[in-house]
Amino acid sequence: MKLTMATLVWLVSSTLLLLILGSTSLPKAYAMPPPSPVNCDATGCKLHNSYGVWNDRKECWVQNVIYPTTEEELRFAVAEANRRKLKVKIITGFSHTIPKLACPGNELSKNSVLISTAKYNSGIKVDVKSLTVTADSGVGLRDLINKVEEAGLSLVASPYWEGVSIGGLISTGAHGSSWWGKGGAVHDHVVGLSLVVPAKETEGYAKVIHLDSRNQIFNAAKVSLGLLGAISKVKLSLEPGCKRSITNVYNNDSHFEDEFMDLAKKHEFADIIWNPSKHAVIYRQDDRVPLNSSGDGINDYLGFQSNLILISKTVRSSEKALETSRSVNGKCLMANTVVGYKKLVANGLKNNNLLFTGYPVVGRQGKMQTSGSCLYSSASNTLSTCAWDPRIKGLFFYETTAIFPASKFRNFIQDVKKLRDLKPEHFCGVDIYNGFLIRFIKASDAYLGQPEDSVVVDFNYYRANEASTPRLNQDIWEEVEQIAFFKHGAKPHWAKNRNLAFLGVQQKYPNFCKFLAAKKQLDPENMFSSYWSDKIIFGNETEKAEGCAMEGMCICSEDKHCNPSKGYFCKPGIVYNQAKVCRFSASLLA
Repeated sequence: MKLTMATLVWLVSSTLLLLILGSTSLPKAYAMPPPSPVNCDATGCKLHNSYGVWNDRKECWVQNVIYPTTEEELRFAVAEANRRKLKVKIITGFSHTIPKLACPGNELSKNSVLISTAKYNSGIKVDVKSLTVTADSGVGLRDLINKVEEAGLSLVASPYWEGVSIGGLISTGAHGSSWWGKGGAVHDHVVGLSLVVPAKETEGYAKVIHLDSRNQIFNAAKVSLGLLGAISKVKLSLEPGCKRSITNVYNNDSHFEDEFMDLAKKHEFADIIWNPSKHAVIYRQDDRVPLNSSGDGINDYLGFQSNLILISKTVRSSEKALETSRSVNGKCLMANTVVGYKKLVANGLKNNNLLFTGYPVVGRQGKMQTSGSCLYSSASNTLSTCAWDPRIKGLFFYETTAIFPASKFRNFIQDVKKLRDLKPEHFCGVDIYNGFLIRFIKASDAYLGQPEDSVVVDFNYYRANEASTPRLNQDIWEEVEQIAFFKHGAKPHWAKNRNLAFLGVQQKYPNFCKFLAAKKQLDPENMFSSYWSDKIIFGNETEKAEGCAMEGMCICSEDKHCNPSKGYFCKPGIVYNQAKVCRFSASLLA
């Protein structure tokens, strides 16, 4: 059943009204914090990520979770697991990883254990003289940044979302955006770290090793995916305190594939948001300015603010209705609303800690580099929370993140433009979220980091509540995904993406064998590996089954890998003919 235009207008108008009513941040006491990633009962403990569902939708169960509070307790937990020959995974208090890297087994068993760093989070030592900070692995990013800023210093690089632990963000290659200095990847600002690794019985079954640039294994440990051991402490380099000045510049997207390098070279923390359905780009001119510069602004990114539960549920209901009715026009109306509203409020930038009154927005580095205000709230009230909180049936989406050598990024954009220009309205779905977020990270000596200066592209898009339910314009996003990872050889972000993005991933890293050699040296019995992490790190394709392509567990090669009963059949790509995508065909359905 098609939605009428009157209904479409009502849906979009209601969504806009709710966005406006909810744009004023609620006091912290009126929101609820995100749920714990672990829930235990008499049968065992269930681990989930912050979205409530892993990429394969299968549950992760273990018999027990251990919560150390000190480095020695962490060492003892690893020692006991080694003594008992258990599989181990280290988890954090946040759990934002999309692939199931943190799951130790493929079923509930007595042969695995989770060790959580959620309570190992109190140690933060700032050394002003050496310009470094050393933190326990479970320390939250916001707590570390605040401590550093109190000492008159600044952490230069961080991810945009602050709901991560120091150990977790290092393990997965989390990053901000910069080609300047040491670059935008946090692991390239690590100058030392400590790992708890298995040991012989005579050494107490586990030991703490300290690594820095003098150790060859350091380059493996900086991005380890939790496969080498348990990170216990991380030492990061700092710089003198500074402020940031941000101005968003709105342009047509006609030539931005020829302009992105110039932007990244001119502005230290530049990024780009591309709204393909609008033929528009937003250049973030983001630079360091002296500490005495006027301004007390903050970056309270709109998507990371607490949202009234009513808003989150209504936005989701509206998009679900548009998906069900296959209303491309409705999606475009909603995208126009969202893009226009974000421009009005500068996507959450606020002058003088209050409201957006105009560019530039100038504020302390610690208030401008990362955000996540929906994290900080009281558990006693339940009016609002993060929009994707799985308890409220709010937003539910995929996140694809592709990392390109800078030299290949232009070709990717040109291919996407060719696909977009055929039917621009098919790209409205991505603009309801954040369009294509484009960031920059510098070449790294980490074995699982980027071997050359790179461009990172993130895009979010609708995910159905039920795994076999097709998505509107599903074939478009599958083709974009395959253009990125297979035609242009992009690398997947280790903590994001659908499974197919990791196919052949080991061949994309020239130092992959060195990483495996380090793993064999530190964890010879593969205590920290699992069925699930092997799927990601070795990029093996899951055995194909009916419907496996619907959520990216495989690339379709037969119609049955899609959903023929609902009109989705396996077809070649339009621009990239070697792509195989699930495309809707009303004629074949009939």
